[in-house]
Amino acid sequence: MGLTGYAWAAMQGLVNGLNYANVISDGGGGDKPADGARDILLVGLDSRTDAQGNPLSREVLDQLRAGDADGELNTDSLIFVHIPNDGSKAVAMSLPRDSYVDIPGYGKHKINSAYARAMLQARKDLQKQGVTDPKELDVKANQAGAKELIETIEKLTGSTIDNYAAVNLLGFSEITKAIGGVDVCLNNNVKDQYSGANFTKGQHTISGVEALEFVRQRHGLPNGDLDRVVRQQVFMAGMARKVLSAGTLTNPGKLSDLIDAIKKSVVLNQNWDIFGFAQQMKGLTGGQLEFRTIPVKNIEYKTPEDGTAIQVDPAEVKQFVQSLAGPQPGRTAPPAEQADPANKATTVDVRNASGKTGQAATVAKTLEAKGFTSGDTANATARKTTVIWVPKGGKDTGQAVADALGGSPTVQEDKSVRTGHVMVFLGSDYEGANAGASAGSGAAAGPTSQAAAPPPADEDKPITAEGVPCVN
Repeated sequence: MGLTGYAWAAMQGLVNGLNYANVISDGGGGDKPADGARDILLVGLDSRTDAQGNPLSREVLDQLRAGDADGELNTDSLIFVHIPNDGSKAVAMSLPRDSYVDIPGYGKHKINSAYARAMLQARKDLQKQGVTDPKELDVKANQAGAKELIETIEKLTGSTIDNYAAVNLLGFSEITKAIGGVDVCLNNNVKDQYSGANFTKGQHTISGVEALEFVRQRHGLPNGDLDRVVRQQVFMAGMARKVLSAGTLTNPGKLSDLIDAIKKSVVLNQNWDIFGFAQQMKGLTGGQLEFRTIPVKNIEYKTPEDGTAIQVDPAEVKQFVQSLAGPQPGRTAPPAEQADPANKATTVDVRNASGKTGQAATVAKTLEAKGFTSGDTANATARKTTVIWVPKGGKDTGQAVADALGGSPTVQEDKSVRTGHVMVFLGSDYEGANAGASAGSGAAAGPTSQAAAPPPADEDKPITAEGVPCVN
């Protein structure tokens, strides 16, 4: 982009016309995060206004199948993006909208209500102070909602948000049109009266309202909201692939349309140096962008006030995020001396038979941090107890892995295991390497259910911006 005068002028016009909000706390949002890496919160809002606070017309709302908001504004998609300081790779971690978490100041509720709770409270407070202008009320209340959401995400993940970007329904639709649509693929035919999604099995190029229908459907899907999260991930990967490989940023017409769509619909935190960010990301390719989902414990968790939600363990979520994003400034990774050099000779393959999403990837990272060589990860037939298979004569090595995992799993010899390898089968009893120290720390109040998330076929294989994987 920087090689053409048009592109430079277009980028300058984009920066000058963007919508900014004061939502990052003291000192945040600058062009140089404290640890050199950048942690970004991407938010999809079901807002019925544009980025300037202007209400969308009934005609536009009908086109978007948005309906009425009933005074609520929820965050339909939440994605935490970590980018190392050299911009060489990025990992995007989805947080399911119904995750049951602690919302500072409001107690435990679904994470997608954090924004709305603070926004509605701020609106009431502003009205008491005499603010009557609808546009001012909307902008300031939305800033309060964004700040509460950021604080909630930071508490859950243990990471500090450096940048914030939110896009509304209209903007999502317009952006997909501007880039010429996104390629997606479905495993089966779908028809959903709620979202309007009506697609045949196989590959499609979708944009506009169809794109919204694709990413918003959750009814009629085998794994409910978790399948919707996967849809959002493959769609975002497809968008990234289109922008990175299809010449969108070097085509004057496409670039102009994209800039117009972004100006209408995207809100960024103040002080975000877009030019610096573009420079940091210039070497990124599709294969260097991965999408994952935080681990969940129960997709049918019965809450005291909010109906059915998704149960997550905060300690497990922090461990998962930090294993991919690294420790925050001022915190240290597990000391090197904790990793036994002898462990390096053992390759550990992990099979997730627990029914809890993301477990194999999390355990593989945990064992790698303790010095073991990471093997492959996959799913396996569900089982109740965790077991470790070792080759003949390998029980001592298996016990070392068992000690690292915690929970006293059984170690047994099996002729199918190759020399130098250990095979871990995670059962539903597995609670994490720190289970003994933190048991119950992430349990939410209310009745519990044993229904765990049915794992997708390739749950531990990250989605990237290369290729078009078929999904539910």
